[in-house]
Amino acid sequence: MTEQELFTMVGIRVQAPASAKKVRRAKDFPWGSVIVLGVIVLCCLFAELIMTKDPGYLDLKNYNVSPNGEFLFGTDTLGRDIFSGIWYGGRISITIGFFATLISTFIAVVYGSISGTAPAWLDGLMMRFTEIFLSVPGLLLVLFFQAVLGAANVMTLSIVIGATSWASIAKVIRTEVRQLRNSEYVVASRCMGGKFFHILRKHLAPNFIASIMFMVVMNVRGAIGAESTLSFMGMGLPLEVISWGSMLSLSEKALLSGSWWIILIPGTFLVTLLMCLTNIGNYLRKTANRKESNL
Repeated sequence: MTEQELFTMVGIRVQAPASAKKVRRAKDFPWGSVIVLGVIVLCCLFAELIMTKDPGYLDLKNYNVSPNGEFLFGTDTLGRDIFSGIWYGGRISITIGFFATLISTFIAVVYGSISGTAPAWLDGLMMRFTEIFLSVPGLLLVLFFQAVLGAANVMTLSIVIGATSWASIAKVIRTEVRQLRNSEYVVASRCMGGKFFHILRKHLAPNFIASIMFMVVMNVRGAIGAESTLSFMGMGLPLEVISWGSMLSLSEKALLSGSWWIILIPGTFLVTLLMCLTNIGNYLRKTANRKESNL
C-alpha cells in the first residue's frame, strides 16, 4: 500500500504537487471559448474594417436575398446586408452587456458591502428587500422600468438591465463581507479613521472579487440575452438601431417568406457568444470553489 493510499484511508487529504495543479488548470481552461469570444469581440469592435456595406442602408432592390458572393450572409426583409449588420449590431449588443454589468456590479458591491457591515437589524431589512426583489421575474422588472424611462435606446436599456440584475451578486458579497469585517486589517483601518469606501477599495473588494467573477461574467451573458429578448419581442431597441436582438425581431416575416438565413445567422452568433461566456463563467466558478476548498 502506498503512502497516499494510507493517508486516504485515514481521511487525510494529500495535496497535489504545484506542477500537477498547473497542468490541470491549463487543461481545464476553456481555450476554445476564450479564442472564439475574443475573435467575435474584436471583429465587432473593428466592424468598420470588416463590413462590406452600410449596415443601415435599405436596399429595397435586394431584400430577402440568400447568401451569395455580394451579400455573404444574405439580406433581411428590409434589404440590409446581414454580414455587415452582424458585426455592427454585435458591437451594440456587447456594449449593452458591458455597461449593464458595470452598473449592476457597482450597485451589488456597494449594497452588499453596506449590508455586510451594517447592524443586524439593518442587515436583515436589506436582505428581506433583496429577497423580495429576487422573487419578482426579471423580465417583468425590466419592462416596468423601461416603461417608466420611455423610448428604449442603448443607454436606457443598459441602465434598466443593470438596475435589475444586481441582487444575486449583492447577496454573495454580503456573505463575504460579514466574514471579513472583523478581520484585524479591517478593524485597524477603522481605528485609523478609514472611511467606508476606503476600506471597501483597499481591504474588502480585493478579498471577495474572486468569488464574484463568475457571476459578473454570467451577468454579461444575461444582459446580452435580455437585450436580445426585449428587441425580439419588439420592446427593446427600435428596428433602425441594429443589434442582434433587433435583427432577430424580423424572424416572423422571415419565416413567412422562407428566408432561413435571417434567423439562423444572427441566432447562431448570439448562441455562440452566450455559450462562450457560460463556459468561461463555469471555469471561474470551479476555480473559486477550488481555492475555497484548498484543492
